[in-house]
Amino acid sequence: MKSVILSSVLPLAVAITAVVGLASEASAAEPDKQFFQSAEGKWVGPGEIVAGKYKGTKFNCSFTGSTPDGTMGMTLDGGCRVGMFTQPMSAKIERKGRDYKGSFMGGSAGAGLDIIGGNVVDARKVVFTINRNQLRGVMQARIPDDNSMTVTVAVRVQDQLVPVIGMSLKRVDAVEVGSIAPN
Repeated sequence: MKSVILSSVLPLAVAITAVVGLASEASAAEPDKQFFQSAEGKWVGPGEIVAGKYKGTKFNCSFTGSTPDGTMGMTLDGGCRVGMFTQPMSAKIERKGRDYKGSFMGGSAGAGLDIIGGNVVDARKVVFTINRNQLRGVMQARIPDDNSMTVTVAVRVQDQLVPVIGMSLKRVDAVEVGSIAPN
């Protein structure tokens, strides 16, 4: 009798454990999904180089954020303008296994940086590890509310992270429409 009960209960316990495990993986992925979806849309705003050779250089950026089908991640694509010159800029990040991988400005094979890791801190903030040859650093994106995003790129100098680029973007695709009273 005992073995009949155990043989009936054991598969049920395994099934419940599997469902709970899948649910906890899904709930762990929920902040990631929320963050990436909140980055979708059109963004514009100023930025500044805050350290290095070009310190003090101000620029204006315009990006379109999108999420890829079938995988966790995002793409920010657009450009930044300094005076009359526009520099195309993009970042592409996708979940690979347990981590995020991607590229900023075409990666180290191009003129940019590789995204070699990172994580979603919560539904409003991500931090990605960036790398190019001996240069190491982080790119942080924060979406404090539905209509603003700050992006900071910092590089490691000795034992310290030094911010080098900062951007403050505003969403421009969500237009609030008021009603007009009839005469």
